[in-house]
Amino acid sequence: MVNPVHLRTLIEVVNHKSFAVAATRLGYTPSAVSQQMTALERTTGTTLFTRGAKSIEPTPAAMTMVRHAQRVLTDIDALLAATSTPDLDPSGKPLQELRLGIFPSLAIYTLPRLLGSPDWDQLGIALRVHVGEPHQTVAGLRQDGELDLALIFQVGQAGLAWPAQLERQWLGDDPFRVVVPASWKLSSSSTVSAEQLANMPWIMHHPGTSDATVISRLFSAFNIHPRIVAYSDDFNASLHMAAAGLGAALVPELAMLQAPEGIRVIDAPEIRLARSIFALQSPENHNPKVRVFMDRLTTVLGELSIAPKRR
Repeated sequence: MVNPVHLRTLIEVVNHKSFAVAATRLGYTPSAVSQQMTALERTTGTTLFTRGAKSIEPTPAAMTMVRHAQRVLTDIDALLAATSTPDLDPSGKPLQELRLGIFPSLAIYTLPRLLGSPDWDQLGIALRVHVGEPHQTVAGLRQDGELDLALIFQVGQAGLAWPAQLERQWLGDDPFRVVVPASWKLSSSSTVSAEQLANMPWIMHHPGTSDATVISRLFSAFNIHPRIVAYSDDFNASLHMAAAGLGAALVPELAMLQAPEGIRVIDAPEIRLARSIFALQSPENHNPKVRVFMDRLTTVLGELSIAPKRR
């Protein structure tokens, strides 16, 4: 039996003639996309692609399957919409679904406050959450309206782009702080120079990631060439390694709201870096609950000292 998920993936691969591009748009790895296409070929007994060293080319059978897949998926979506039972609030009133894409650290510290507020049930929102990195949630906005709203961040100008037609709202900046082990006996009021930073062992992002690129450029501007003792893209892991005495780390304030014992935040005047938080949505999306949710979110961000920009 053909898996509808594989059909959706097939459409993206055929449209872009690339497993890697399809993977980025769908939030998969290229390997996962390749495995799905192999499974679809096995299920249908059809060769869908001619695979070269650096490219793939859809076969005529793939093009035919895409035409049928688009009709089948449209019918499936219509069937699900027609047979679904609407969510109801405690008083029995129907709720409006809001499909939200959000990055992990924002989800951790905002969603409990939003969902735990006394009047959340009165807002009429049935929240459907997709937690992922910004490139994954942006892809969700691109694909047939899978998401109503994407909350993303960008550090500098590196690594992340989105279609020009998407509406963007800046929500605030989340500044990075220099975190060091408390065992280093540096006071939180300490001011550290670029030369001192260069002599510290550091916990850094994996090379090639957008954050790593921006931080590397920042350090290079001050001729800082850190001694790297660990690579981590998980801020919680970086904080715990710093608390254990392994090294210093650059961590955004939002990720430090539940920081472990054993760290100190020090002032490094040369390090002025922040990730900007944005809300993205398609101008064709008219879900009335987006504005309701955004109004509540900006209040929560203000409570977290991430000053939102109000219209």
